[in-house]
This record gives sequence, structure tokens and C-alpha cells, in this order.
Amino acid sequence: MTRLATPNICTMTELREPQKVFDRANGEPVAILKNSALVGYLVPAEAVGKVDARYATMDELMEVLERSRERVQPVLDYLRDK
Repeated sequence: MTRLATPNICTMTELREPQKVFDRANGEPVAILKNSALVGYLVPAEAVGKVDARYATMDELMEVLERSRERVQPVLDYLRDK
């Protein structure tokens, strides 16, 4: 079962009238479902403005890469031979 990142949902059929979906969501993102399966998210422009963008520093990026190296190294070795 997929966890939704928002409590607001709509079906593909409801997207025929997107303004109603936006009005009901009150500026929050909306999960779009098709046959009870998540197919994507509809994000109103006003919701994008609420997000505080934060970029990772080079040190944070290198730390994440080092932590994941042991897990991904076999894949990298395999791909190197291709």
C-alpha cells in the first residue's frame, strides 16, 4: 500500500473540473488516484510558494555519497564492465 504525502485526494474523473479540486484542497497538494492507485500529485502554484527551498552543501552531499557507497558499489562495478 502506497503512503500518500497529502490528505487531499481526487480521482481522474474529478480532474475534469480542476477548479473544484483546487477549491477543495485550499492551496494544498492533491494526490491523484486512478483505480485506487496513486498516479501523481497536483500542486497548486500557491503551495509551491510555501516551500522553503534548501540546497545541500557540498559537505552534506559528500557525506551522503560516502554512506551509500558500500551499498551501491556492486552496481557501479557491474556497470563499469558494460
